[in-house]
Amino acid sequence: MIRVRKKDHTSRRPRVLKGVLPQLLLVCAIAGWKSAHCEETKGGGDWSAVARSVTIHRDSWGVPHIYGPTDASVVFGHLYAQAEDNFWQIEENFILATGRAAEVHGEEALPGDLLVRALEIERLSMEEYERSAPRLRALCDAFAAGLNYFLAKNPDVKPRLLKRFEPWHVFAFCRYGLYVQFVLRREGISGRNVQGTLKELPPEHSQGSNMWAIAPSKTESGQALLFINPHQPYFGPGQFYEGHLHSEEGLNMSGAAFFGSLVPTLGHNEKLGWSHTVNYPDIADLYVETFDDPEDPLAYRWGKERRRAEQWSETLKILGPEGIREKLYQFRKTHHGPIVGTHKGKPVSLRLSRFVKGGQIAQWYAMSRAGSLEEFRKAIEPLAIPMFNIMYADREGNIFYVYNAAVPRRAPGLNWSEPVDGSDPGTEWRGCHSLAELPQLLNPPSGFLQNCNQTPFTTTIGDNPQPGDFPPYMVTEKDNPRAKISRRLLSRKEKFTFDSLCEAGFDTTVLLAEEQIPEIVRAWELAKRNDRRLAKKLALPVAELKKWDRVARVDSTEMTLFAVWAELGKFKLDPRKDPRTALRNLARATAGLRWYFGTWHVPWGELNRLQRIPPSQEPGFSDSAPSLPIAGGPGWLGMVFNFYARRVDGQKKRYGVAGHSYVSVVNFGPAARARSILVFGQSADPDSPHHLDQAKLFARKKLKPALFSREEIEKNSLRVYHPGEEAGNTGRQDAKTGEKR
Repeated sequence: MIRVRKKDHTSRRPRVLKGVLPQLLLVCAIAGWKSAHCEETKGGGDWSAVARSVTIHRDSWGVPHIYGPTDASVVFGHLYAQAEDNFWQIEENFILATGRAAEVHGEEALPGDLLVRALEIERLSMEEYERSAPRLRALCDAFAAGLNYFLAKNPDVKPRLLKRFEPWHVFAFCRYGLYVQFVLRREGISGRNVQGTLKELPPEHSQGSNMWAIAPSKTESGQALLFINPHQPYFGPGQFYEGHLHSEEGLNMSGAAFFGSLVPTLGHNEKLGWSHTVNYPDIADLYVETFDDPEDPLAYRWGKERRRAEQWSETLKILGPEGIREKLYQFRKTHHGPIVGTHKGKPVSLRLSRFVKGGQIAQWYAMSRAGSLEEFRKAIEPLAIPMFNIMYADREGNIFYVYNAAVPRRAPGLNWSEPVDGSDPGTEWRGCHSLAELPQLLNPPSGFLQNCNQTPFTTTIGDNPQPGDFPPYMVTEKDNPRAKISRRLLSRKEKFTFDSLCEAGFDTTVLLAEEQIPEIVRAWELAKRNDRRLAKKLALPVAELKKWDRVARVDSTEMTLFAVWAELGKFKLDPRKDPRTALRNLARATAGLRWYFGTWHVPWGELNRLQRIPPSQEPGFSDSAPSLPIAGGPGWLGMVFNFYARRVDGQKKRYGVAGHSYVSVVNFGPAARARSILVFGQSADPDSPHHLDQAKLFARKKLKPALFSREEIEKNSLRVYHPGEEAGNTGRQDAKTGEKR
């Protein structure tokens, strides 16, 4: 049994929760067989006519620009193009989202599957598809058909597990991506780690994203600018894919989304655009349930009465040395949600805002079709997307930010950071706060808005939302170094151009170095009187840090020394409070660099590298394989250009695993103009010219043109084709390994 404790967002103290996700849930490994019931496939039929109506233009960077008569037809083409570029990752995403990863990856993936099954993602997603409006159902049918058509036209691609995709799969991955990858991990509930273990990472080690909006008053062109900069993993289900969908029904959306998405979830159309950063609203609660009826084990208390929990069993398949074996697991749920743990010996259930109802995909679709600020606000008003800050700009010159969140109304006076009494009707949610009740800003006098995962109360200079105007459980974030450097950069620039904002998006000023190097120097001056031996030993490293301009470059030996020093202090060591430890860590940093490289004068770009590996080989990095030097660094150092790298055993260098994953700058003039970059390139095929072509620009801190008008797309198209026409010519990956065959 595990003891669950909900994360305390206010104190930010890490809490480790021990044990196994109960029984997960009441895990009862019952021997036997349970045959799976498969619903008849929807979205079938002959889609060849739709394929002939869709035209895909691949530009010089391999980005697909998809034209068709209907929104559904371009969704069909969008999924077909994604499958051409990285079918392995698409299938992986849906294997995870449907709770079948153990069939492919074995026992280590079982906890994640159990969590997905406990959340009933499959059932809820099927039901959402059935009740969706006809227009949305048509898009979902086209989504499944695009993938199935790809498999039919490319028989050399052999799926590892999913031989056919279903329309409801898109809802399943949306729930998995939003709740399992973001919300539950933050709450400490992660099936991807040790089975049933609830744990929390310290906030200073979390990754984030950047987004800025610049008003016409602060641009030389008099037109609004938008900076889109999500920071996501470079490998796995969170990586981005760029695409442009243009239908004769009015959809004209360009941007990026995770593999397997219907439409781009951030980007721009001809009139407006938006970006997201992760926020941390409290949209999940844990309820301690009281099962105390010896005559009825499923009866639990609620007020003066008892309710009955639902109980069900599912058979999971697990790949092992002897092949596939099966285990039967039993699950329970109350009206609050599934049982996911215990607290002081009692079962605990989990409730997630907007999880059952869904609506996220419908909202992103409505956002992509909006043509004005009024229409965009109407699109986001349902708050179906339960979290993610939204930054907006448009052709009319509006800039807008909202702390978007489906925050439940809760009774005051309770500690909602801990599990609450599920038997008390007073702990029930009372609906959700409306869009108008969330922190937000429209066209501030400062001329800019920014959010880098920090509190909405430090969005700009001057007129910010005030904490006292909102309930304490609504906003949990504090300020952070990335937000501080962003506000400084944006406020000091009198007028931005399109070019200067593109450059600013890769700024490598190191704010923490500005703050802490003077303190390191003071500590060293003190050591010259108190510890002459240590001071003498560190004279050259301190002198090098002292003369540094605090800007990271690939040839900066100072950046390497400072970054390693900061890492040894866990990024929060204050030299003023502990000068001796600060100097000892500097000595450790120089010694460690000498051990690995033979000298402590190591250029940052020699240590900090970008390397693409097949998706099945993570971590798989190698010092002997080609890689590129990167000037960016981790966000906790107070840098705009974020690049999180790690060293793997047996290698000296560190390789990027997350950070600037998709970058776009959009200028909203009479015709939208944009530049963008993916960290690697469009294709996962190592033999494709688009496997690493963007990485070379990325390493130079440059953006490529993001074509948008039909005229410029046709002029720069290297390939023009209908889905299915060029089977065998797009470069194929082995579906089992992701490698070139």
